[in-house]
Amino acid sequence: MSIVLEKQWNGDNARTKGKEPVSTPEQTNSIASCEDRRTVGIATVNNPRIRCVDVNVYYGNKHAIKNISLDVAHNEIIAMIGPSGCGKSTFLRCLNRMNDTIDNCTVTGKIELDGQNINDKSIDVVPLRARVGMVFQKPNPFPKSIYENVAFGPRIHGLAKDKTDLEEIVVTSLQRAGLWREIKDCLNQPGTSLSGGQQQRLCIARAIAINPEVILMDEPCSALDPIATAVIENLMNELCCDYSIVIVTHSMQQAARVSHRTAYFHLGDLIEVGKTEQMFTNPIHQLTSDYITGRIG
Repeated sequence: MSIVLEKQWNGDNARTKGKEPVSTPEQTNSIASCEDRRTVGIATVNNPRIRCVDVNVYYGNKHAIKNISLDVAHNEIIAMIGPSGCGKSTFLRCLNRMNDTIDNCTVTGKIELDGQNINDKSIDVVPLRARVGMVFQKPNPFPKSIYENVAFGPRIHGLAKDKTDLEEIVVTSLQRAGLWREIKDCLNQPGTSLSGGQQQRLCIARAIAINPEVILMDEPCSALDPIATAVIENLMNELCCDYSIVIVTHSMQQAARVSHRTAYFHLGDLIEVGKTEQMFTNPIHQLTSDYITGRIG
């Protein structure tokens, strides 16, 4: 898969309002200074699943996200890293308009999903959030049975023709989330009765049951132990064969293990984007280097 994605990442320049084009490692012989807030690296891909152009987010008068342009490729895992409060989770929520639920939050710029601007006033957010699913930091199963947790989405979106079809969706989703063998004999038990790692996989099963195109994950393993974290990471590697996955993580080790590309955020700016291996071994920007080596953050 990484070979296919490498062919897509051909070093196209980012379109960043008021900023010069980005550079690739082959195009620069020196590291960008801390004072330089321009995005460096490979922010664009050919034929993206999601294309973001000059995205800004304001909380009242606070400018939280500043002119960010970034693409998400088909069948890739892209990790967003950076210090607390740098804007990575705020940007993640832009991708399925979760920020619409926050008072005094204003989002500008263009975010295209398969070429369609999701910020257009004609867009219904309900089907949008079916296409761009979300898995949150803490597992949040509904106060329903395991079966009903997974069946809820397909039922309200009319994805099942009958009961048999619905049962097939539930079973398939639980299998793909790596949970079926563990809970197949207790589908009527509450989803909240499962362990933390199982609850998170249940939430992933609930997300993929409505057949999304993109899965957003906001620190999905922060509340889990190392064993459960490994299970979720293996699951992400399997799911990216069918979905694009965008993950926010505070764990640079996790970003290194699971992602194809990594984006580094700092104080609302997108500082650097690149192939994960390059980002962690040969960063272009001084701020990226300082964060990865532990000098900041």
